[in-house]
Amino acid sequence: MTAIDAASDSAAQILDAAVGQDARRLAELQTDPRIEFVDSWAAQSAALNRLGPNVDAEVLEESPRFAYYPWRRAVVKIIGPRSFRRLRLDRNRNLITADEQDRLGRLHVGVIGLSAGHVIAHTLALQGLCGEMRLADYDELDLSNLNRVPAGVFDLGLNKATAAARRIAEVDPYLTVRTFRSGVTADDIDEFLEGLDVVVEECDSIDLKVGIRRSARTHRLPVLMATSDRGLIDVERFDLEPDRPIFHGLLGDVDPETLADLSASDKVPYVLRLIEVGGLSSRAAASLLEVGHAVVTWPQLAGDVTLGAGPVAEAVRRIGLGEDLSSGRIRLDVGAALDRIATPSQAPALVGVDTDRTPAASAESDDLIASMVNAAVRAPSGGNVQPWTIDALPDGVAIALDPDRTSTIDVGRRGSAVALGAAAYNARVAAAAHGAVSQVDFVEAASPCPLTARIRLTEGIDDNLAPSYDAMLRRETNRNRGNGAALPPDVGDRLIETAQREGARLQLITSRADIDEIAGIFAAADRIRYLTARLHEEMISELRWPGDEDPDTGIDVLSLELGPTGDVALEILRRADVMAELAVWDGGTVLGDDTAAGLTASSAVAVLCVPGHDLVDYARGGSAVEATWIAAQELGLAVAPISPPFLYALNDEELVDVSPKHAEELAELRSRFCTVTGTAGNAQEALVLVLRLSIASPSTVRSRRRRVNICSSPLP
Repeated sequence: MTAIDAASDSAAQILDAAVGQDARRLAELQTDPRIEFVDSWAAQSAALNRLGPNVDAEVLEESPRFAYYPWRRAVVKIIGPRSFRRLRLDRNRNLITADEQDRLGRLHVGVIGLSAGHVIAHTLALQGLCGEMRLADYDELDLSNLNRVPAGVFDLGLNKATAAARRIAEVDPYLTVRTFRSGVTADDIDEFLEGLDVVVEECDSIDLKVGIRRSARTHRLPVLMATSDRGLIDVERFDLEPDRPIFHGLLGDVDPETLADLSASDKVPYVLRLIEVGGLSSRAAASLLEVGHAVVTWPQLAGDVTLGAGPVAEAVRRIGLGEDLSSGRIRLDVGAALDRIATPSQAPALVGVDTDRTPAASAESDDLIASMVNAAVRAPSGGNVQPWTIDALPDGVAIALDPDRTSTIDVGRRGSAVALGAAAYNARVAAAAHGAVSQVDFVEAASPCPLTARIRLTEGIDDNLAPSYDAMLRRETNRNRGNGAALPPDVGDRLIETAQREGARLQLITSRADIDEIAGIFAAADRIRYLTARLHEEMISELRWPGDEDPDTGIDVLSLELGPTGDVALEILRRADVMAELAVWDGGTVLGDDTAAGLTASSAVAVLCVPGHDLVDYARGGSAVEATWIAAQELGLAVAPISPPFLYALNDEELVDVSPKHAEELAELRSRFCTVTGTAGNAQEALVLVLRLSIASPSTVRSRRRRVNICSSPLP
C-alpha cells in the first residue's frame, strides 16, 4: 500500500513567506505566468475581527499563509491555520461548541470507497469533524459516476480518492488528507487502520466489507456505513464491543477469503442477508434481479447518497465526543416520510377568554364579609399563585399562608407574606367602602401555617381607605412598554406618602442612567432565572395558555404583552432542553432583553422597603405595595412588579439555595442594585418589591383568580 501524503498533487502546499524556503518557492511561483495569485486575506481577516472578543489575540495576530494548488495552477493568500479554522467553523458555533470542535479536530477518520464515500468525506471535512482523513479507492472516475459523485468532467479519469482529496483541500487546505490510490486489500488493511479513530466503509466488495470489519474489530475501531436505498445507516461499535459479531451476525461467521473465492452468483445470498432485502424499496429490490443483465451494477441516486452523509457525520461527532451511540441499524426513509406529509397543526391563538372570573363585588352590596373576601382574592402575588386560604368569619376575614403554594425564589415564604399583606389591605379597603373600620393582626407561627392575617371589624368609618375601593377593584398588572416620559409633577411625592402611611419607605428612581443600570442588573438576574433549571421550571409552570386546565391561577400569557410574534419566542423560552444547552455554553445573554427593554422604557422604578425581616414585616410591606400600586394606577401609570431571584434572599447561603451555580453572581447583582437604588445603607431594612412605573397603553388582559366559597352570613 502506498499512501500519498500532504505534499502530493491532491493536497495544497502551505507556504509561509516568513520561512526562507517557502519564500523562495513563492518567488518562483510568482515568476511563473501560468500561476494565478488570489488574495482574499484582507476579507478573511476583517471577517475574523468581526467575530469579536471571543477570538484570542494570538489568533487575530497570526501571520498569513499561501496555499498553492498545483491542479488549479493557483496560489491563494489565506489567514493562518488557527484563525482559518476559527473563522471557517464559526457557523458551527453552539451546535458544536469550541471545546467540542477542538476535540473533534484531533480525530483520525478513514473512508474506504470514494463513490458514495466522496460526499461523506466532504461533509466530515466541511463540519470540521476530524484533524486527519485517510481516503482509499483504487478506481477512477468515469462519466457514469457523475450521477452521484460531486465531481466534474475535468475530473474524469482521475482516481476517486484524489478527486475527493482535492475537493476537501479547496475547502480546508490545512486539513491533513492522505490518499490510498490502490485502495485497501486483506494484506494492507491493518496499515490503513493503524492510528484511526473511526472507519467509514463504503466499498462494493462484500468480501472486503467483511475483511475490513474483522480488522477493525481487532483494532477496536467503530465502523460506520450508509447505503443509499431507503437511508440505511449501520453502526458497529467494535471499540466498545470487541467481541461483537460483524454485521450484527447477519452473515454468521463467514470468512472473507471464502467469500473472495465465490462466484458472483454464489455471493448473492450473502448480499441479500447483508442488505436485508425485505427492507429494500420495490425498485431497488427489482433492480437486484437486473444487475448484470439490464443494469451493469447496483443503481444509486445522488439524493440518497447525499442523505447518508448527514447521519454518518452525526455518528462521527457522537463517537468523537463520547456521546451515546449504540451498535445497530436504522432506516431514515425520506420517501416514506414524504408519504406521510401533512399540513402542520396550527398553534392556538393567544386570545384571552373570560379573563376576569373574580366574583364581582359592589359597594352597594349588603354582604360585607363577601365583599372583603372578594377584595382579598384580587391581591397580587408572585406568579399569581395566590398563596393563601381565605376564611369568612362572623366578625371579619382570616387569611392564612398556604405552605404548598410557594417557589424557590419565595425564600422563607417572604414573597408569600408580601402577597398576604396585599390581600389584607384589600379586605380593609372593602370594609371601609361598606362603612366599617377594620383592624389587622398578623400572627406568625412555626406550623402548620407560618403566617395568618386576621381582619376584624369594629365600629366606625375609615374615610382614608374608602375612596380607594373602585380603584382597588380595577388594579391590574400592565406589562406594556412605556414611552419613557418623565413622571408627571407631584406623582412621586404622592406615592412616597402613600407607602409611608402603611409603614414602608419608597425609594423612587427616576434618573435615566440609574434606570438603565437597574435594567442591566435585572436582565442579568433574569438570565440566571432562565438558566437555573429549577427556577426555569417554576417560572414556566406559572404561565397559562388558552385551554390550560388551571386558568384561575398563574399568569395569562397575553398579559406578558409580548407582541404579535411573542408566542413564537415563548415556545423557545419555555423549553428546558434549550435552556440546558445555553447553561452549558454559559450563553443566553438575550434572555434578559425583554426585562431590560421594559425597564429602559419606564418612567420610574419604585423600590419598597420595610424595617425588619420577619414575615410580619414583609406582610406590612405587602400592604404598602398594594396601596402604592393602586395609587399609581389611579394617577395614570402602568404598573408591573419585578421580582429578581435575589429579592428575598438575605444572605449568601440563601442565594446558594436559589441558584447554586450562580449564587456569587446573584450576590454581586444584589449589591449593585442596592447601591444604585440607595437601599444598601440599612441592614435592618428589607426589600419588599420593585415596581416598574410607566406611561403606557392599557393592558390586554387580566390574570384570573380562584373562586372562594363564602359560607358566612352577612353581618347585620
